[in-house]
Amino acid sequence: MAIIDLMAALMGVSMGFLAFLVIGGVSGLSAWIFYPVASDGVKRGRILMAFLLGSIAAAASSYAGQYWDLFQSGQILEWASAIFAACAVGCVFTALAK
Repeated sequence: MAIIDLMAALMGVSMGFLAFLVIGGVSGLSAWIFYPVASDGVKRGRILMAFLLGSIAAAASSYAGQYWDLFQSGQILEWASAIFAACAVGCVFTALAK
């Protein structure tokens, strides 16, 4: 029984991580693509950095909100804060990079 509980706990953590990787990455990339500033061409390093920063911002906002008891894991406010944080960080990075 302990093995099943351990597997469920680990799958929850890994699925949350994968979800924030995808949500944050897509938000960071969309901020990079749709930010209304003329770019000097597509650079892979900057796009990868926008993806990673969006993912890190999404995970950080989730964990910070849970730490400060603003929401619990899986609530819609957690997802909204993750998407907002990823978009905000993606826009700031894009503004500074372009």
